[in-house]
Amino acid sequence: MLQAGDKAPNIESVDQDGNPIKLSDFAGKKIVLYFYPKDNTPGCTAESCNLRDNYQALQDQGYVVLGVSGDSPKSHKKFIEKHELPFPLIADEDKSVHEAFGTWGEKKMYGKTYMGTLRTTFIIDEKGVVEEVISKVKTKDHTAQILK
Repeated sequence: MLQAGDKAPNIESVDQDGNPIKLSDFAGKKIVLYFYPKDNTPGCTAESCNLRDNYQALQDQGYVVLGVSGDSPKSHKKFIEKHELPFPLIADEDKSVHEAFGTWGEKKMYGKTYMGTLRTTFIIDEKGVVEEVISKVKTKDHTAQILK
Protein backbone atom coordinates (compact mmCIF):
# COMPACT_ATOMS: atom_id res chain seq x y z
CA MET A 1 0.00 0.00 0.00
CA LEU A 2 1.18 3.52 -0.76
CA GLN A 3 2.40 5.54 2.21
CA ALA A 4 2.61 9.25 3.02
CA GLY A 5 5.39 10.78 0.94
CA ASP A 6 4.88 8.42 -2.03
CA LYS A 7 4.04 9.84 -5.44
CA ALA A 8 0.48 8.90 -6.37
CA PRO A 9 0.35 6.82 -9.56
CA ASN A 10 -1.41 8.45 -12.50
CA ILE A 11 -4.19 5.90 -12.69
CA GLU A 12 -6.59 5.83 -15.63
CA SER A 13 -10.09 4.38 -15.71
CA VAL A 14 -13.64 5.54 -16.41
CA ASP A 15 -16.21 7.38 -14.31
CA GLN A 16 -19.91 6.67 -13.78
CA ASP A 17 -20.71 8.00 -17.26
CA GLY A 18 -18.04 5.92 -18.99
CA ASN A 19 -15.85 9.00 -19.52
CA PRO A 20 -12.07 8.57 -19.17
CA ILE A 21 -10.75 9.83 -15.85
CA LYS A 22 -7.18 9.99 -14.56
CA LEU A 23 -5.47 11.56 -11.57
CA SER A 24 -3.46 13.93 -13.78
CA ASP A 25 -6.80 15.57 -14.72
CA PHE A 26 -6.69 17.05 -11.20
CA ALA A 27 -3.09 18.30 -11.20
CA GLY A 28 -2.70 21.35 -8.98
CA LYS A 29 -5.62 20.33 -6.76
CA LYS A 30 -5.80 18.49 -3.45
CA ILE A 31 -7.55 15.15 -3.80
CA VAL A 32 -9.51 12.96 -1.41
CA LEU A 33 -9.32 9.53 -3.11
CA TYR A 34 -11.42 7.04 -1.19
CA PHE A 35 -11.58 3.32 -1.91
CA TYR A 36 -14.71 1.51 -0.77
CA PRO A 37 -15.88 -2.09 -1.29
CA LYS A 38 -19.32 -1.86 -2.94
CA ASP A 39 -22.04 0.54 -4.05
CA ASN A 40 -25.23 0.56 -1.98
CA THR A 41 -23.91 -1.42 0.98
CA PRO A 42 -24.47 0.06 4.46
CA GLY A 43 -20.91 1.12 5.30
CA CYS A 44 -20.11 2.38 1.82
CA THR A 45 -23.36 4.33 1.66
CA ALA A 46 -22.68 5.89 5.08
CA GLU A 47 -19.16 6.90 4.02
CA SER A 48 -20.22 8.33 0.66
CA CYS A 49 -23.17 10.21 2.18
CA ASN A 50 -20.95 11.65 4.93
CA LEU A 51 -18.64 13.02 2.22
CA ARG A 52 -21.70 14.30 0.31
CA ASP A 53 -23.13 16.04 3.38
CA ASN A 54 -19.78 17.76 4.02
CA TYR A 55 -18.84 18.30 0.39
CA GLN A 56 -18.94 22.08 0.64
CA ALA A 57 -16.56 22.06 3.63
CA LEU A 58 -14.18 19.81 1.67
CA GLN A 59 -14.39 22.11 -1.36
CA ASP A 60 -13.81 25.13 0.88
CA GLN A 61 -10.51 23.49 1.92
CA GLY A 62 -9.61 23.01 -1.75
CA TYR A 63 -10.33 19.29 -2.05
CA VAL A 64 -11.63 17.34 -5.03
CA VAL A 65 -13.39 14.13 -3.95
CA LEU A 66 -13.12 10.92 -5.99
CA GLY A 67 -14.50 7.53 -4.99
CA VAL A 68 -13.20 4.18 -6.28
CA SER A 69 -14.70 0.70 -6.18
CA GLY A 70 -14.74 -2.36 -8.38
CA ASP A 71 -18.33 -1.68 -9.43
CA SER A 72 -19.33 -0.91 -13.03
CA PRO A 73 -20.04 2.59 -14.36
CA LYS A 74 -23.75 1.64 -14.49
CA SER A 75 -23.73 0.66 -10.79
CA HIS A 76 -21.91 3.89 -9.91
CA LYS A 77 -24.43 5.97 -11.85
CA LYS A 78 -27.35 4.40 -9.94
CA PHE A 79 -25.50 4.90 -6.61
CA ILE A 80 -24.84 8.58 -7.42
CA GLU A 81 -28.45 9.18 -8.48
CA LYS A 82 -29.96 7.36 -5.49
CA HIS A 83 -27.85 9.26 -2.94
CA GLU A 84 -27.32 12.52 -4.87
CA LEU A 85 -23.54 12.28 -4.69
CA PRO A 86 -21.91 15.45 -6.09
CA PHE A 87 -18.55 13.88 -6.99
CA PRO A 88 -17.36 11.32 -9.55
CA LEU A 89 -16.93 7.62 -8.85
CA ILE A 90 -14.20 5.68 -10.63
CA ALA A 91 -15.09 2.22 -11.95
CA ASP A 92 -12.22 -0.20 -11.34
CA GLU A 93 -13.62 -3.45 -12.64
CA ASP A 94 -10.16 -4.84 -13.52
CA LYS A 95 -8.73 -3.78 -10.10
CA SER A 96 -5.82 -1.91 -11.76
CA VAL A 97 -6.46 1.24 -9.68
CA HIS A 98 -6.71 -0.86 -6.49
CA GLU A 99 -3.44 -2.61 -7.35
CA ALA A 100 -1.64 0.68 -8.07
CA PHE A 101 -2.60 1.99 -4.61
CA GLY A 102 -2.33 -1.35 -2.79
CA THR A 103 -5.98 -1.41 -1.70
CA TRP A 104 -6.82 -4.89 -2.99
CA GLY A 105 -5.92 -7.46 -0.38
CA GLU A 106 -6.79 -10.20 2.03
CA LYS A 107 -9.75 -9.63 4.31
CA LYS A 108 -11.42 -11.74 6.96
CA MET A 109 -15.08 -11.96 7.90
CA TYR A 110 -16.86 -14.59 9.95
CA GLY A 111 -13.71 -16.71 10.02
CA LYS A 112 -13.36 -16.78 6.24
CA THR A 113 -10.48 -15.22 4.34
CA TYR A 114 -11.08 -13.64 0.94
CA MET A 115 -9.71 -10.95 -1.39
CA GLY A 116 -11.42 -7.58 -1.44
CA THR A 117 -11.15 -3.82 -1.23
CA LEU A 118 -9.32 -2.51 1.82
CA ARG A 119 -11.36 0.56 2.76
CA THR A 120 -8.74 3.31 2.59
CA THR A 121 -8.59 7.03 1.85
CA PHE A 122 -5.59 8.80 0.36
CA ILE A 123 -5.15 12.55 0.78
CA ILE A 124 -3.05 13.70 -2.18
CA ASP A 125 -1.48 17.17 -2.39
CA GLU A 126 -1.37 19.56 -5.35
CA LYS A 127 1.91 18.01 -6.56
CA GLY A 128 0.51 14.48 -6.63
CA VAL A 129 2.21 13.31 -3.44
CA VAL A 130 0.32 11.27 -0.84
CA GLU A 131 0.04 13.46 2.28
CA GLU A 132 -1.89 11.02 4.43
CA VAL A 133 -3.32 7.51 4.34
CA ILE A 134 -6.46 6.86 6.40
CA SER A 135 -6.87 3.10 6.83
CA LYS A 136 -9.17 3.06 9.86
CA VAL A 137 -12.07 4.82 8.17
CA LYS A 138 -15.00 5.89 10.32
CA THR A 139 -17.74 5.60 7.70
CA LYS A 140 -20.26 7.84 9.51
CA ASP A 141 -17.72 10.55 10.40
CA HIS A 142 -15.14 10.30 7.63
CA THR A 143 -15.00 14.01 6.75
CA ALA A 144 -13.86 14.81 10.30
CA GLN A 145 -10.93 12.44 9.81
CA ILE A 146 -9.97 14.28 6.62
CA LEU A 147 -10.40 17.86 7.87
CA LYS A 148 -9.14 17.32 11.45
